[in-house]
Amino acid sequence: MGLTNSQYDEIMRDYQRRQNRARRELSEREQEVRGRIPALADLDAQIAAAGVACARMMLAQVETPLRQSSADTIGKTVPDPLHALRERISNLSAQKAQLLKEAGYPEDYLKMRYDCPDCQDTGYIGQAKCHCFQRAEIDLLYTQSNLREHYKEETFPAFSLRYYADDLNDPATGLTAAQMASHALEECRRFVQEFDENAGNLFLSGSTGLGKTFLSHCIANALLETTHSVIYFSSYDLFELLADSSFRRTGEEEAGELERHIFECDLLIIDDLGTEQTNSFVASQLFHVLNERILRQKSTLISTNLSLGQMADRYSERVVSRITGSYQMLKLIGEDIRIQKKYGD
Repeated sequence: MGLTNSQYDEIMRDYQRRQNRARRELSEREQEVRGRIPALADLDAQIAAAGVACARMMLAQVETPLRQSSADTIGKTVPDPLHALRERISNLSAQKAQLLKEAGYPEDYLKMRYDCPDCQDTGYIGQAKCHCFQRAEIDLLYTQSNLREHYKEETFPAFSLRYYADDLNDPATGLTAAQMASHALEECRRFVQEFDENAGNLFLSGSTGLGKTFLSHCIANALLETTHSVIYFSSYDLFELLADSSFRRTGEEEAGELERHIFECDLLIIDDLGTEQTNSFVASQLFHVLNERILRQKSTLISTNLSLGQMADRYSERVVSRITGSYQMLKLIGEDIRIQKKYGD
C-alpha cells in the first residue's frame, strides 16, 4: 500500500528542508574558513575554472570526435589535454586539503553533510526508495494513526497467554479461555500476514480487561511497520469527531480530511465500541462508516464489550447484519488481566 499524495509530499518537503539546511551549514563553514585562510578563495577560483574547462572539453569531444592525421601522429605521443586538466584539479584540491589541515580543520569540513549519506537526503537511491525514506513512511503513518507513543510496545511477541485459564470454558463453544485466546492471537497474526490479499474485517468481543485493545495495537503496529495506513479511534473520540464534522463545528477542509482518513485508510480501528453515549446519530454514523468501508473494500477492526444482541439493541439490526456478514468474529473470556497483574495470579 502506498502513501497518499499529501503524505508523500509531506515527506519530500522534509527532505527539501534537510537539503536546504545542509547547503546553509556548508555556506557558513565556507565563510568561516575563508575568513581564516584567505588563500582558499584563489584556490577555489582556480579549481572552478579548471572544472569548467574540463567540462567544455568533454562536451566538445562528444560533439566532435577527435580526428588525428595518420601522417602527423604515427610514432608520436599525443598529449591528452583532458588528462592534464584533471591532474591540475587534483593538485589544486590537494593544496586546499593541506591548507585546511594546517589550520586544524578536518578533511571533510568543506563537504556537504547529509543526514543520510546513502541517498544524500533525496529519499532515493537510483529509482528505489532509500531505507531512510521507508523509515520516514513508517514514522509518518504512525504519527497519523492516532496511537500513543507507549502503544508501540504492544506487539504480538509481547502478548502473553498466561493470563487465560485452562479451567474456564465458554458455554457456547466449550473451548477454554486459554484456547480462545490462543485462537484469537493466531487469527490476528494471520489477519496481518494476509492483509494485502484479503480485505478482511475483525470483530473482537469480550469483557473488560481481556486484551482486546492490546491485540488491536498488535495488529496496528505490525501493519504500520509495513507502511500500511492505520487510524485508531476510541468509539467516543470517533463519534465526537463525526459530530463536529456533521454539525459544522469544524471547517470544510478539516471535515473533508477527516472523512478521507476514516474511509480511505487501510485499517480503521474502532476501540471500545459501546462506551460512547449512543443515540440515533451515533447509530446512523456507525452504519455509514461500516457500510462505506465494506463497499470500498477497506478493512475495519472493532473491539467491544457488547454481545451481538446488545449491539442490535443499541445500534440496530442492520448494523449487526453488516458485522455478522462481513467480519470474522473473535471472542475472549476470562478474568480482568489488569486485576490479575495487580493482585497476583
